[in-house]
Amino acid sequence: MIKYVVAVAAMGVTGAALAANDVALKSSVFVERSVPDANGRQTIVLEEPGAIARGDRLVFVLNYRNVGAQTRTAFTITNPLPRPVAFQGTSDSGAIVSVDGGRTWGLLASLRVRDTDGSLRGARPEDVTHVRWTLRRTIPVGQGGRVSFRGIVR
Repeated sequence: MIKYVVAVAAMGVTGAALAANDVALKSSVFVERSVPDANGRQTIVLEEPGAIARGDRLVFVLNYRNVGAQTRTAFTITNPLPRPVAFQGTSDSGAIVSVDGGRTWGLLASLRVRDTDGSLRGARPEDVTHVRWTLRRTIPVGQGGRVSFRGIVR
């Protein structure tokens, strides 16, 4: 079994959210595991990662909080994916992705990449390099929320 150690710091948040000094961000990563419960049924649990292996399913959670003196109405969070992780989606509405290192953005179904033979093809989840959310909601002082996405270790 191949083991990977993915540094949590490499999964940090970048972009416009860091420039917005009145928004505090905290990034967490969990490994999703299926374990039997007391009745022997399989239950999905999220665990703190140690060394992770190819095929492990990861959940990335980005918590944000308005620590400024005024209500926020919009800000952007951009999160690069670590190279050993293939994007598996997000349930957060408004999330867009990049498949070219953050140069262009859109819904995955609308993006194209150049294949190894030079032809263009529709982008696939494993092509995603960054995930971005532009949050256009009122966030009172002291309040916050979270966004998340899933990945799988290549």
